[in-house]
Amino acid sequence: MIFEDVPSFADALPDYGAIAGLDLGTKTIGVAVSDHMRSIATPLQTIKRQKFTQDADHLLSICEGRQLCGLILGLPRNMDGSEGPRAQSTRAFARNLAQKMDLPISFWDERLSTVAAEKALLEADTTRKRRSEVIDHVAASYILQGALDRLRHL
Repeated sequence: MIFEDVPSFADALPDYGAIAGLDLGTKTIGVAVSDHMRSIATPLQTIKRQKFTQDADHLLSICEGRQLCGLILGLPRNMDGSEGPRAQSTRAFARNLAQKMDLPISFWDERLSTVAAEKALLEADTTRKRRSEVIDHVAASYILQGALDRLRHL
């Protein structure tokens, strides 16, 4: 089930249960998860992309292992708010993923999430090598935290 807006997504969720945030890149997928009260987003891991089926299976195993009840995908809008090829690719990924799992899926505007993640890692004095290893799942946590904050105010 794909929901275009967070309020509709919230209606499809149980009262409690963790959700995941995904930062889809062309080479990696950053994954972050929330706590069961949906208060805090925590970076989890970065998946190296392979074929869609393998990526989906990896995500499915995370969802099952952590008993997740929903997914938020970062939607890469252009700075003017329009959607380009990357946003279309994210929507296609969501449609394909929805056929493989029975979890509510929604989107969160991910503009500047990677910039914010990079800034936080620089402020933490993270080495360049370590930043490249964690940037995607830290960006996923920014995406997820934005959605969690919105959910809290519904």
